[in-house]
Amino acid sequence: MTHHNTDAEEASDYTVDYRLSDKESNIHRVWDNSLDPVLEVEDGDVVRFECRDAVDRQIDVQSGVDDFADVSFDPVHPLTGPVAVEGAEPGDVLEVELLDFQHKGWGYTGYLPGEMGLGLLPEEFPEAGVHIWDLEGDVGKFVNGIEVPLDPFPGVIGVAPGEDGEHDTLPPLSTGGNMDVKQMTAGSTVYLPVETEGALFSTADCHAAQGDGEVCVTGIEAPMFVTARFSVRKDMDIEQPQLETSGPFTATGHDEPMYATTGISDDLMDATKKATSHMIDHLHENRDLTRGEAYILCSAAMDLKISEVVDAPNWTVTAFIPDSIFPDE
Repeated sequence: MTHHNTDAEEASDYTVDYRLSDKESNIHRVWDNSLDPVLEVEDGDVVRFECRDAVDRQIDVQSGVDDFADVSFDPVHPLTGPVAVEGAEPGDVLEVELLDFQHKGWGYTGYLPGEMGLGLLPEEFPEAGVHIWDLEGDVGKFVNGIEVPLDPFPGVIGVAPGEDGEHDTLPPLSTGGNMDVKQMTAGSTVYLPVETEGALFSTADCHAAQGDGEVCVTGIEAPMFVTARFSVRKDMDIEQPQLETSGPFTATGHDEPMYATTGISDDLMDATKKATSHMIDHLHENRDLTRGEAYILCSAAMDLKISEVVDAPNWTVTAFIPDSIFPDE
């Protein structure tokens, strides 16, 4: 499902030990270290998770903008799990080797009514918008012949926090969760700090693709299968998640011609908003997209980078989008 050469090599050297379907008994909707594991595995076991989409089947291939505007976020993120890993204790690190991702042929990217305050630019988009993607192999089809390369990853991947009680899944935590790191692709290894007995691992919110920033609040949200191998690391000590990855570090995984806009401000978040807003203007004026379509495309394929944080009082954030996703003139 990805552009990395590791897939074929990875695919041959593992067998799936356990399969967790997305049936309701395998789903939970908060981080909570008191939840009973739905599965207990040993060090080195491989598990295939079936993950629902981020908003738990409120959207399907027939959905329109009104359906997306009415989506409930209470709760959000149906998590598949938790899985207890034998021997994992507080202070250890859970090594999660991401082996394979399989999408189900469709996904969606949308932004919610501005009054909800979600996404990077709610004040610029008072009305909701949505695009239902046709996912074919490793390409997602947008409007005007635009094709976005797919590199699937789990938006939510984590273990239970040590602090007792229920924790919302929307903000990421020190133990992982809704991190939306688009480089957690097949062939990558994610390291999660264990804070509770058995680690209690869960995953969810898979994205077929996403720009660094996920600016409109959704990537290409897609129901998906995630295959991962678990190992307990007693020799590591980390405070927050870390990973090894070969990318993608651009939307296509290649250095190639890009168009970029800058945002300059004495506030990093404001600079980020400016860079994104300027890219939306550019796409609207030069690529025949509505502003709403441009916002969605930015969330799926635009990468934000912090270019400079040393020239006080102003910082620079740059937004990049590849020329190659657009059809030839």
